[in-house]
Amino acid sequence: MSAIVQPATRTPALSDAALDSRHRALKDLVREAGGIAQQAFEASSGGYEMKGPQDFLTETDAAVEKFIRDRLATLFPEDGFVGEESGSAPGDIVWVVDPIDGTANFARRIPHYCISIALAAHDEVLLGAIYDPVHDELYFARKGRGATRNGSPISVSGVTDPQMACVEMGWSVRISNATYLDVFSKILAAGVNIRRAATGALGLAYVADGRSDAYAELHMHPWDCLAGLLLVREAGGKVCDYLGVDWREEGGGVLAAAPGLAGLMSEATGIVCR
Repeated sequence: MSAIVQPATRTPALSDAALDSRHRALKDLVREAGGIAQQAFEASSGGYEMKGPQDFLTETDAAVEKFIRDRLATLFPEDGFVGEESGSAPGDIVWVVDPIDGTANFARRIPHYCISIALAAHDEVLLGAIYDPVHDELYFARKGRGATRNGSPISVSGVTDPQMACVEMGWSVRISNATYLDVFSKILAAGVNIRRAATGALGLAYVADGRSDAYAELHMHPWDCLAGLLLVREAGGKVCDYLGVDWREEGGGVLAAAPGLAGLMSEATGIVCR
């Protein structure tokens, strides 16, 4: 796992103008990165390596991350960078990048994956972009300005009845199967439907868009979830305090939910959601 190195000194917060420039650049960058990924997806006949149990890696992961990292280094050389594949460079202002979330899908020719990029400053997520190139859907959020899909405002669902709810759960080999089965049992007992689509970032985006009522995973890395958590919060949902844990080194549990399901999901998972 790539570790984020804490900087020795604290830099000033981003000005509105500086954040505006990063906002504009991110929208273009994530679409370009998605174009590279989708071109490779369409041309590929499969092929991947394994980084660990159920941890897939393709050549496209590295190529897309290099493209993103090089572009950001040119545009904003003072910013730090955290990538799933290429490690990190320190910075109070830092880009957190998953070049392909849903690599197992991508590797097995399943058209459900995305590129996820977040900008964090002093442990606060300011920008988040999740792009699904298969369906040309760009989810975007800026702190305090709401969340959008392809420029149109989105919001979480209004579901309150568990027997009408559909939630998504991911799982990590860091957590025991027995723990996950206990969580599943509690959720199913309440009458909630559970699904899994193998990309946590898009799972979070779908909560923001009202397509799912909650997303939970008992361990996630920051590149998988920071953009999505901002999207859900800006879309009116409840999210865990992910940045309140030692996310820079270890990651942690993730929960994001529509308000009507937040209490049930918090009780089932043990993750506080506000």
